[in-house]
Amino acid sequence: MRVFVGVSVDDAVRRQAQRVIEEIRTRIGSRVNARWVPLESLHLTVRFIGHVGDDRAPALLDALAHPLEGRPFDIELSGCGRFPPRGAPRVLWIGLTRGLEALVALHDEFNRRIARFGYEPENRPFSAHLTLARVKDAPAASGRNVDEALSEITVTPVVQRVDRVTVFESRLSPGGPRYTPLRELPLRQRPAG
Repeated sequence: MRVFVGVSVDDAVRRQAQRVIEEIRTRIGSRVNARWVPLESLHLTVRFIGHVGDDRAPALLDALAHPLEGRPFDIELSGCGRFPPRGAPRVLWIGLTRGLEALVALHDEFNRRIARFGYEPENRPFSAHLTLARVKDAPAASGRNVDEALSEITVTPVVQRVDRVTVFESRLSPGGPRYTPLRELPLRQRPAG
């Protein structure tokens, strides 16, 4: 199975993402061939793990599912961008201006939890974002056009309270990946004393 840890987004975030997706589609037109993420599949990835063999899945899921220390926090959407930042675009996203430190702390915690299973930390810095589209085909020259289109889009700040993260299974299909929640992990503050 393919596994990742993420934060589900609420309806207010989905509505804002839908508005931004429609505006990006209008602005970039047919310059890029993108697969848009269905609104019901939108999430913030905290730690992508990837394939987990059936023999290791129960132990890994148990390690991921230990209670999380830390208080609930807010995230706030702001701005659009793309990966990679130069050349042909591959991913279009909405960024965050709040909640970044808490998401990095969660990312680091899950890195620690899966290290004993042989999963190395990613070799790139963690970048919290809401993926809107994966670009299937775009000429390198389209990067400047996409950058101009993204820079003209205003993302209305939307705040969401994060009080849990979810371990998801990702099943690939011709219509795009499907995500099934496996475990919900509430954030809880450590008792004083």
